[in-house]
Amino acid sequence: MRNLPLLAAFLCLFCGSMFAQTGKVFDNQSVPSKILKMDRKYAVYLPPDYETSSRSYPVLYLLHGAGDDHTGWVQFGEVLNITDAAIKNSTATPMIIIMPDADSGRRGYFNDVKGDWNYEDFFFNELVPYVEKKYRIKAQKRFRAIAGLSMGGGGSFVYALHHPEMFSSVCPLSAATGAFTLEDAKQNLSKANPGIADSTVSNYFNRYSVLALINNMPADQLKSLRWYIDIGDDDFLYEGNDLVHIALRKKNIPHEFRIRDGAHNWTYWRASLPTVLGFVSDAFHQY
Repeated sequence: MRNLPLLAAFLCLFCGSMFAQTGKVFDNQSVPSKILKMDRKYAVYLPPDYETSSRSYPVLYLLHGAGDDHTGWVQFGEVLNITDAAIKNSTATPMIIIMPDADSGRRGYFNDVKGDWNYEDFFFNELVPYVEKKYRIKAQKRFRAIAGLSMGGGGSFVYALHHPEMFSSVCPLSAATGAFTLEDAKQNLSKANPGIADSTVSNYFNRYSVLALINNMPADQLKSLRWYIDIGDDDFLYEGNDLVHIALRKKNIPHEFRIRDGAHNWTYWRASLPTVLGFVSDAFHQY
């Protein structure tokens, strides 16, 4: 009986230790947006030692695909279990992961061609400053990365190409790369915007086609980003990713281009996530 207090203390320490080994996900967070005139949801992963330390962490912005929202990587992508395992196995460094909602109101990560729904402006001018103030995030290029799947893969491509000064690594998965040619862009935009001016189409194509951005961007800016591009051999978006790979090769831009067995589904993306976490951690660690 005399040992009961000692045993109780040991159990408390043991339970506390076990609890500390697990990260946390909060998937119902929100940020007020003046640009979008509404509150915007996001999910956040906090690493296992976040609550017991006072240190700051690198950050990964992880973008969902069309048909999902900010909970997609939580519910279907198993971000909590996969990231916890990567940190425990030392294949990834502890990091904060921000997963924004690009489904509510209108779907997509880009500013609308009509200028009345500027999601990209919201992301850079409101979301990033908000979360990097709210959480203990290292807010410098070398500690900031971006990744995403499908529509979010396209978002990660474009955001990194628009702001290479902000990100150390970019990891598009099964990415939608936008129109291949100006004619394709005109055809696509005219369906929803009859009578759209040719100059508007041209400006939008040059801003949101991944191929156009890469072809028009100076090589030194492209080289300031670490690239990991991943696409399944049965993915319907394979051609666009292959063309991006060729465009980067022509400009002698170092990049990782992976073609694996798989299609456009969560089985593929769950398998991609551990590699993404390791890739961005290499930059966070100052490889």
